[in-house]
Amino acid sequence: MVVPVPSSFLILHGYENHRPAGHWQRWLSLELTARGHDVRYPQLPDADHPDLELWRTAALANLATLTEGTITVIAHSASAMLWLREQSGGSRPRVDRVVLVSPPEASIVGEIAAVREFAWTPSEQDHETPLDLGASDALVVFGTGDDFAPHGAAGIAPFVAARTVDLEGAGHITPATGFGPWPEMLAWCEGLPAFGA
Repeated sequence: MVVPVPSSFLILHGYENHRPAGHWQRWLSLELTARGHDVRYPQLPDADHPDLELWRTAALANLATLTEGTITVIAHSASAMLWLREQSGGSRPRVDRVVLVSPPEASIVGEIAAVREFAWTPSEQDHETPLDLGASDALVVFGTGDDFAPHGAAGIAPFVAARTVDLEGAGHITPATGFGPWPEMLAWCEGLPAFGA
């Protein structure tokens, strides 16, 4: 399914991310905007000392402004955990498509005081019925060698109703591992073949 123009996109960054020019999320926001889509890429409050409730409020407020075409959420790292928590008993927002990029594992996040409250752990229910990620088209992308998710897709695949992908050597999927421009993510956002499908 090719995503119609215009469609709506919410891009949510992670911990310590001040939306630098070289990050794939900023590149993606510019590319999608240039193609005629409605894009929100908010600076979430106090990225170095995030508060779960403030980030939640900001994310949901931005999501509520999206009305054009197909609605897609792209969340990285701490925001990916935020989305998982919302689907696990928060407001459970519904969108058309969602991609979670590099959600950290709870055991690792628990060691980082600034984001400890963001940690998501699969519930007993998720072990029986994989968690609905709030979209009919859901994808979770990991990079191998990610210190924040050492088990990669295998750590989450059994517990979420989503296709999972491991990208060889991509680490935490940041500019440091070569993710400034990310054409494959742009292709996925537009409903074109990407990530092996």
